[in-house]
Amino acid sequence: MSRYRYEAVTAAGKPVSGRIDAETMDHANDLLGARGLAPVSLREDASGAGRGRWQRLALKWNPVHPEELILFTKQLSTMLKAGIPVLRVVEILESQSENPRLKELCRQIGLDIRGGSTLSAAMRRHPDVFARLYVSMVQAGESSGSLPIILQRLIYIISHEHQVRTEIRSVLQYPLIVLVSLIAAFVGLITFIIPKFAGVYRKIQVELPFPTRACLVLSRLFNEHWAALLIALAGTAVLVWGALRTPAGRLTWDRLKLRIPLTGPVLLKAALSRFASIFSILQASGVGILDSLQILSGTIGNTAISRELEGVQVHLEQGRGVARPLMAAHYFTPMLINMVAVGEEAGNLDEMLKEVSLHYDSEVEYATRRLTTAMGPVLIVAMAALVGFFALAVYMPMWDLAKLASKAS
Repeated sequence: MSRYRYEAVTAAGKPVSGRIDAETMDHANDLLGARGLAPVSLREDASGAGRGRWQRLALKWNPVHPEELILFTKQLSTMLKAGIPVLRVVEILESQSENPRLKELCRQIGLDIRGGSTLSAAMRRHPDVFARLYVSMVQAGESSGSLPIILQRLIYIISHEHQVRTEIRSVLQYPLIVLVSLIAAFVGLITFIIPKFAGVYRKIQVELPFPTRACLVLSRLFNEHWAALLIALAGTAVLVWGALRTPAGRLTWDRLKLRIPLTGPVLLKAALSRFASIFSILQASGVGILDSLQILSGTIGNTAISRELEGVQVHLEQGRGVARPLMAAHYFTPMLINMVAVGEEAGNLDEMLKEVSLHYDSEVEYATRRLTTAMGPVLIVAMAALVGFFALAVYMPMWDLAKLASKAS
């Protein structure tokens, strides 16, 4: 949000001047026109430019969390259902919001609505908070005149996705903590412990075992070439980050995530649950099948599955229905395809998809519990192997030296 200084003429021909906050200069022109002003001069206010940049930077550090977005949507739905005008609802939400970012968003949405914009169009200006699915649902509600009902369905989607993400994150949290601990222990032993034994090993007139030689090589590498290792690590991270920002790199990574032995099936089931849940609600809200697939393609959260949905859209445009193209696509299970086919035949596709979503919700819950149970022993074995390797590296030369001493005596 920037501040602009303007000079304008009213409808009566009276000159006026002042300042106005807007996203862009075109946006400022629209806002002035909505006030019945004809701009004569419009330029960015230099005195407020720096403040505006710092304000935008500060707001970036105040993200809108899913819980806050759910509460915002509930309040929006409740007040609209009570018959309160949209602009007044946005003003009330602005005054009640505790999150500075959400408060600023409500203020900007209110400015857009005063300028003649619809609620969905105003939300579309903020894709980092209001996703494509959110905006599309709001737009469908505005078109059908049932916005409060659509918002209730949207609340279910947001809550459902937040719950699934929380479950998956909780499953992956323990393995990540253990993995980071193992890496930290490895680096600490190589950097600080092994060098203390290196001088002793040089005085031993015996051939060092493989674990000890390997640890000495790693220790020398870490201690003498740490700068080169850091540069290589940073370079690799930059290359990977750059590759993931390309369409091909993102597609490769998303395909790889679905093929990882333990976590891949969980991620796939979560994606199928999201697909069925969103598709069901879009169908119940009156959104066309082709439009629903376009929305799903942009909101499914996995590029590999999105690419398959794009192929389904092509077949759908040729009049082949949904179930048959899904048969030729990867990642979609026979159970989901059969339920979609039955729903198409019976004319209750939204109900069938809802059943699929509930099924995969239970599958994700079961899979996450099983994954947590399976990862415990795997991580314990990995930790024991690492500790055992370093124990052998440290003490095997001492055992050899003790054998030599006993033979000499």
